[in-house]
Amino acid sequence: MVAGEASGDHLGADVAAQLLAQAPDCDIFGVAGERMRAAGVRPLIKLEGVAGMGGTELAATIGPALRAFRTLVSAIRRDPPDLAILIDFADFNLKFAWFAKRAGIPVLYYVPPQVWAWRRWRIRTLVRRSDRIAVVFPFEAELYASAGGRVSFVGHPLLDRVGTAQDRAATLAQYGFAPRARLLAVLPGSRRGEIHYLLRPMIEAARVLAADHDLEPVIALASTLTLEDLRAAAGAKALAGIRVIEGDTYSMIAASEIALVASGTATLESALLGCPMVIAYKLSALSYAVGRMLIKGVDYIGLPNLLAERRLVPELIQYEVTPVNLVRAAEPLLAPALRGEIAGQLRALRDRLGSPGAAARVAAMALEMIG
Repeated sequence: MVAGEASGDHLGADVAAQLLAQAPDCDIFGVAGERMRAAGVRPLIKLEGVAGMGGTELAATIGPALRAFRTLVSAIRRDPPDLAILIDFADFNLKFAWFAKRAGIPVLYYVPPQVWAWRRWRIRTLVRRSDRIAVVFPFEAELYASAGGRVSFVGHPLLDRVGTAQDRAATLAQYGFAPRARLLAVLPGSRRGEIHYLLRPMIEAARVLAADHDLEPVIALASTLTLEDLRAAAGAKALAGIRVIEGDTYSMIAASEIALVASGTATLESALLGCPMVIAYKLSALSYAVGRMLIKGVDYIGLPNLLAERRLVPELIQYEVTPVNLVRAAEPLLAPALRGEIAGQLRALRDRLGSPGAAARVAAMALEMIG
């Protein structure tokens, strides 16, 4: 089992737990993060430090990734496993799939790369190198099936995960907010590369929105980051007076009037919790220029908008990501009537994501392939 990022580690841990529940004698090994290791995956390589973000941001992780790749290839040549489960981590896993297939190892690809958004020519490559493909969006199933892939829509894993154990009033009380406090959630990303570009403009916009609309900004800190990472990205003075909450992101989102969110999984989490948002996406100038050449055939970058097939919430991309633009995009969403309408439409997207139990379906598929 190979995962290369925090999100993949979470997905892999869920699948590993289901596999070991159904077949306790399975020996699962590979590239594993903390969650996968806790679930019983034997790490040949720990994923920490292997993955990066964007084109130029990957430079610092090329060395560890190459070493991890060589270690895996040597391992499967020495003792071929019965199955390779590859989770996202496109460039690494697509190449590794080629070696696995050459070694006669069946390949199950779970959460394949977003070929519908960029580098579409990889569709046929992925189909050739995968025996089964498990996708989490319904439109992906049609895409891979049309290219001849044996594909299954397993539902989105967030359906099993996203939710809160308490209501808004309890969350406000727990963190010492006034009963009538109105929160503004700031989710600047889960990687250092993201917060480097997004945190400062989001904070500046949050301060303006807080002053003009009686909101209390709260940064929901991703588990992959620390408070020191935030200070390094924005400076200690920039964070002054802004609450940072760790380990309770879903409660923060659910209790907020609006959110400023880095493009990615957090946008879908916010949608499932019914929180209107402004989506922001920014990379280095070089990474963005390369991406512009490779991304074809999509009108939106935000997962809620892709699912809705229209611009349900605002998106700001690259040079559009400024404090002024963030404020202008957010302010209309604070009008009670529009906010309520959008919140309902975001929650309705749940119906497009299948049903809970994705990890169990992937585990059953894996055991079927092993025979």
